[in-house]
Amino acid sequence: MDAEAEERFREFVANRSSALLKTAVLLTGGDRHAGEDLLQNALVKAAGRWQRIDEPEAYVRQILYRQQISRWRLKWRRREVSVAEPPETSATQDASNAAELRLVLRAALSRLTDRQRTVLVLRYFEDLPEADVAALLGCSVGTVRSTTHRSLARLRVHAPELAALGPADAEQLPSRDFSPVEVRS
Repeated sequence: MDAEAEERFREFVANRSSALLKTAVLLTGGDRHAGEDLLQNALVKAAGRWQRIDEPEAYVRQILYRQQISRWRLKWRRREVSVAEPPETSATQDASNAAELRLVLRAALSRLTDRQRTVLVLRYFEDLPEADVAALLGCSVGTVRSTTHRSLARLRVHAPELAALGPADAEQLPSRDFSPVEVRS
């Protein structure tokens, strides 16, 4: 491009870029950044052919339209496909989730009373039936049930993320790696 053509191109950009930008923003659905990118690409293409263009504004607008149509086509082909089941997660994500759950569980258990913590550990961690827990603690089965109910309610308050766990998620909770709770006889 010679100096005269370059000067005409600069004048065109200075005079018409705001109007062309409005068109580009509208073409991109109101996304100003995408509109700026679209206009910049159109002006780069027009600059390469500037000396052969008779109607510069019409030419640049035509490039804008065609570029946007190409973007729609590319977006359509690159769109994610919805599936019934989520993709498998990586091992590092599972490990970090398990570690986070362990920390949350420990913090929540530390906020319970000794009796509440003991009942939950014996019932769910040790998987003992209510009668065995009652015999170990020297209380009635009804007391174990009511303590379990109140303890779980308190856990849900202190750690709501634990309440949302399903059976598969519960496997990520600690198996026997936290400090045992002293059982009173």
